[in-house]
Amino acid sequence: MPSLAPAAIRTRVRIPLRFGDGYETEAEVVTFTGLEDGLEHLALGLGAFDAVDVPLVRPHSECLTGDVFGSQRCDCGAQLREAAERITDAGGWLLYLRQEGRGIGLYNKLDAYALQDQGLDTYAANRALEFADDERDYTAAAQMLAALGVRRAALLTNNPDKPARLRELGLQVEAVHRTGVHLRPANAHYLRAKAEQTGHALDLGGLLGRAA
Repeated sequence: MPSLAPAAIRTRVRIPLRFGDGYETEAEVVTFTGLEDGLEHLALGLGAFDAVDVPLVRPHSECLTGDVFGSQRCDCGAQLREAAERITDAGGWLLYLRQEGRGIGLYNKLDAYALQDQGLDTYAANRALEFADDERDYTAAAQMLAALGVRRAALLTNNPDKPARLRELGLQVEAVHRTGVHLRPANAHYLRAKAEQTGHALDLGGLLGRAA
């Protein structure tokens, strides 16, 4: 198991949140010093985050197009909205990780979209741009949780790589809970690729035909 360099809490501030559909909650937003990659990741404490033995944690990678502009080509914005409510109900942490486009950056992600428009799937497009299928690193996420005193957690994710990587980094993952399947006509090909190529826990079943 790799040893983690210690990170420290820099600032804590309470921020009321309101989503586009009217859902409201309040977050304790935490910033850090000493994160390995030097990026400005955030931890949002939701609900009774400081009163639960096993907090619910979602490591959510930034997606400007989905989270901010409501892009229908992915499920990121819908997962973010779902996570905010589920973590508020359970108590825990939303880790907002600055890893746009599975770690390749915003411009490269849009280049990959252009290749997808030519028929490549999301992973083939990354490889055509000479990137790995997934360039993300979860060391900073593990550092953040350690700085927050979180040693045990339940994860909210469909991606089998996240619990595996965080376990390798020393987090005791007690359970893994799936997010919903946020299927739309514009993201059906994307979700199918995630399920078939990287084992995401997405029960698409007969939904693909209805989304077409």
